[in-house]
Amino acid sequence: MGSVSLDFAEFYRRARNDCLRAVLATVGDQDMAQDLVDEAFARACASWRKVSKHPAPAAWVVRTALNENISRWRRRRREVAVPDPGKFADVPGADGAIGSAVDPGIMAALLRLPARQRQVVVLRVFLDLDTDRTADVLGVAPSTVKAHLARAIGALRDDLVPSESGRTTHE
Repeated sequence: MGSVSLDFAEFYRRARNDCLRAVLATVGDQDMAQDLVDEAFARACASWRKVSKHPAPAAWVVRTALNENISRWRRRRREVAVPDPGKFADVPGADGAIGSAVDPGIMAALLRLPARQRQVVVLRVFLDLDTDRTADVLGVAPSTVKAHLARAIGALRDDLVPSESGRTTHE
């Protein structure tokens, strides 16, 4: 193996689970997320010299996976039903920790967010990107990232934090 292959293998080992969680939280379908992430990592491997110089290679992989999802959706020209969030507990990973890392209630709340808000939350929280890097990955202004994040946090708070009656809005 050459050094490019060794570098990529190490990147893949470190980043795959985070990228899979991020894409899963965005697309909401385990099989599709795995397929999209595999495709994105294959593209990253093929362009590793370029991707390795990207300021956030994991974000590049996630964005590539999400772009592929959009391309597939456009080809199908129909909506896909959102799956039962309970199935996210079964997401396999190299270390078996992916599914247990995302609470099914949180996953369900994320899936109720509009796609762009979900993407911002995933990039900011799951991949720990700052506002500017998130804006670069999504191709939007930093102020747009801030606005989407604020709306998403508000919606998640309303959805997940119990009201005075002790119930959340989706119980």
